[in-house]
Amino acid sequence: MPSCGAQGEYRAPKSRDALTEYWWFCLEHVRAYNASWDFYKGMSPIEIEASTRADTAWQRPTWPLGSLGARIDADMDRDPLHVLNAARHRAQQREQRARAPDAPAEMREPLAALGLGWPLTMDELKTRYKQLAKKHHPDANNGDRDAEERLKTINLAYAALRNRLSAAPMAAAG
Repeated sequence: MPSCGAQGEYRAPKSRDALTEYWWFCLEHVRAYNASWDFYKGMSPIEIEASTRADTAWQRPTWPLGSLGARIDADMDRDPLHVLNAARHRAQQREQRARAPDAPAEMREPLAALGLGWPLTMDELKTRYKQLAKKHHPDANNGDRDAEERLKTINLAYAALRNRLSAAPMAAAG
């Protein structure tokens, strides 16, 4: 400011069209300048809306994925760690393990219900049962009937596998 004797230590943009060019003011005058400065002054509501929308993408052009000739690269579609389709991948793994050729036919369904593979140890069975029972217990799911039905299926599968595993050592000994 012409009549101000203080040092101009604070910058303020000259206009919205020249945001990288600055006026330098003292603290008192930069506050007054900022209080009176309006970025949208002189713009119509349509221009304000367009400016706001452009700011959401940092003034860069945007378009929907796959338009304007852009293609998704085949490498982008790969998911070697199965992060994007984890639930589907886990279900496929359970089915594959349950269908293992050496799994007894009557145990394949209980194995699939618990998401286990064959051969199986009693410790693995107990650990998996505890995980699923905790997850699907009605008290943990606000009394959800679907969770209750799933828990019944888990209990039946656990009983069948437990009986088979506890009978296996006796059959081998006899």
